[in-house]
Amino acid sequence: MIREKVRCPVDGMDEIVAEFLVESHENLDQLDRDLVALEQAPDSRDLLASIFRTIHTLKGTSGFLAFSRLEELTHVGENLLARLRDGVMRMSPATTDVLLAMVDSVRELLAAIESTGSDAEVDVADAVEAVRAVLEAGDAPAAPAAPAPTPAPAEAPAVAAEPTPAPAAAVPATPAAAANPPAAQPSAAPAAKPAPAPAAKPAAKPAPAPAASAAGDEGGARRAIADSSIRVDVELLDSLMRLVGELVLTRNQVLRRASQSTDTDLVRATQRLNIIATELQEEVMKTRMQPMEHLWSKLPRVVRDLGTQCGKTVSLEMVGKETELDRTLLEAVKDPLTHLVRNAVDHGIEEPAAREAVGKSRQGTLTLRAFHEGGQVVVEVGDDGAGIDPEKIGESAVRKGLVTADQAAAMSPTDVLQLIFKPGFSTAAAVTNVSGRGVGMDVVKTNIENIGGTIEVESQPGLGTTCRLRIPLTLAIVPALTVDCAGDTFAVPQVNLLELVALDSATAKDRDAIEHVGGAEVYRLRGQLLPLVRLDALLHRERSGEEGRSGVIAVLQSEGRRFGLVVDRVVNTEDIVVKPLSRLLKSIGIYSGATILGDGRVSLILDVQCIARTALRAEAMERVDHAGKGDGLLSTDQERMLVVGLGEDRRVAIPLASVTRLEEVRIAEIEHVGHREVIRRQDGILPLIRLEQLLGGYGDPERETLPIVVYASEGRSVAMGVDSILDIVDASAAARSDIDDSGLLGSLIVKERVTELLDVRSAILAADPRFYQSADFADEFAIEVPA
Repeated sequence: MIREKVRCPVDGMDEIVAEFLVESHENLDQLDRDLVALEQAPDSRDLLASIFRTIHTLKGTSGFLAFSRLEELTHVGENLLARLRDGVMRMSPATTDVLLAMVDSVRELLAAIESTGSDAEVDVADAVEAVRAVLEAGDAPAAPAAPAPTPAPAEAPAVAAEPTPAPAAAVPATPAAAANPPAAQPSAAPAAKPAPAPAAKPAAKPAPAPAASAAGDEGGARRAIADSSIRVDVELLDSLMRLVGELVLTRNQVLRRASQSTDTDLVRATQRLNIIATELQEEVMKTRMQPMEHLWSKLPRVVRDLGTQCGKTVSLEMVGKETELDRTLLEAVKDPLTHLVRNAVDHGIEEPAAREAVGKSRQGTLTLRAFHEGGQVVVEVGDDGAGIDPEKIGESAVRKGLVTADQAAAMSPTDVLQLIFKPGFSTAAAVTNVSGRGVGMDVVKTNIENIGGTIEVESQPGLGTTCRLRIPLTLAIVPALTVDCAGDTFAVPQVNLLELVALDSATAKDRDAIEHVGGAEVYRLRGQLLPLVRLDALLHRERSGEEGRSGVIAVLQSEGRRFGLVVDRVVNTEDIVVKPLSRLLKSIGIYSGATILGDGRVSLILDVQCIARTALRAEAMERVDHAGKGDGLLSTDQERMLVVGLGEDRRVAIPLASVTRLEEVRIAEIEHVGHREVIRRQDGILPLIRLEQLLGGYGDPERETLPIVVYASEGRSVAMGVDSILDIVDASAAARSDIDDSGLLGSLIVKERVTELLDVRSAILAADPRFYQSADFADEFAIEVPA
């Protein structure tokens, strides 16, 4: 059973207090039932123990939260229940009445805490005195009451009441003196019967209900906190999730059919269905989300015990405990995370003497951090220990035969760190009950990858190590990109997708952008070499000649590396419901699941991590890295340029440093101030200059939209209109020419095309003559006059 997340009805109420109120209201309802049942069975040890535990919990928590009046009331109630539990007193109608009255007073206190955050305004003196009176009255009759239950258990309460007429009448007289002031006491037997009646009036005291109602009315129609959460069986939530998954599939099919229809009513209905299904999906998924605190709650004890066992002092810091993750994923990462924590304490953090010798504090620090990033939950386990020495890792891997000496020598430090995830790898000098057997880290990686996550390791010798887990928010319904390749449709999880690049082998630009390094295809994307994986080749689909060489590059990221997956075309983006694969399909290794698309077809979901490991050889990736670093692209004579197209097939380069953002405006949005064109934006009125006209060209009068390049500085902005945005390139200063014209600073060769270099300052001044008149610009361009 799990509880729906408590929503605090009072702004600023601590979540602990809100949880305490919910639990307390549930316990009070149970107390009502238990007290009535105990009156019928006063010798029930189970009922007495349950009631005592509930009141004891209320007392302890109220004291911890500094609710003094609630603590005072429950404390005297606990004393009374202790005597009943120990057999010093027996349950009677008068005792039941007083305990029920105490429960009602507790409700009144809880209502006050809910509405005001404090119990100081509620007077509990009468309720406390009533309980104390029963305690004092119960001392004398305890001994004679013992033999009374022997004749008939059913008559036990009445028998117990007869020997103590005066105290029984005195108990209710305090809280309800105004109700029956002239009550007679000369006759013991008659007084014993009406005595419980006055006591019943405090039990039925109506104050708590109005208080709760008032608390609810203060904030309008605010729901009481007792009604803000319910307990729901986990199986019911899983069933709801499955039904929502089927609803999402059906919605996708309806949307696909409606997109081909001309019936406007049908289109409106499907759009409404889409909105409702999406909201329902989001809300149901929230019910499965739980904070990381549930997973981290046991780790302080693990760190403390293991630190003591290893002779180390370790402090644990936890950041982001409120970060939420799907319940099933939370369970899946529990063991891997525990292993990483144990590994950090055992291997990462040094012994106190060793830390002190290098100038560190004797106490090590282990940090757990969780946060959301890019549709994933990132969990970091970091320590300030000795770090990992790549040379030591490489030597151990060679010694154990995991890699050859030549392979280890050719590896980068990042690749060497990945060797710790190899089965059988360990650097421990001896096998202990904590580590040293060479199992664990490989299992950690396997378990994380089985749920679609990744694990990364960063380490600096002498400073510490950080293990970073990237986990999807949920495995049930995920956003995906559907693509076509060789006649089949596949789904790519969008969490791995960085961008899409259109590829046309018929154009010189794209044909020349694909190069070969060490026999592997790479694409030059904005000056960086991107390894390519052709999906048709991965699936062993043979094609002749240049057939299918055009397509789309899906730029993906896996385990910290980028690569391009070449497909025929992009179909759509949609939420997909992940279905598990059979064992045979799972063994292929490049599929993580299956789904049903909107048109009813079954599509396989690509496993990006597995594709990266299968298709990208480490040697080829190393050559790509060396080629990218050694081709001069990052040298000081490079400058990044935005290449734009103007009319008459002209190309103009704009330094990227002079580009704040790119936009596209509708021609209808362009307005005028005198003879100058302007557009309205959130940062004010932007003057617009069309580069075609500035450089002596002519624009297309029939176009409906205009791409613009915006430059902003010192609170002023200008917009430069162009025909098209073409590319971002790294241009060499050595390739520039001083051949220029009005509005230009020269020309250069970009991708074997002569490209004009824009004089950005003159273009900005043509749009806004006052652009550089601020104080900073005046200082920057001031001309010194000799004295």
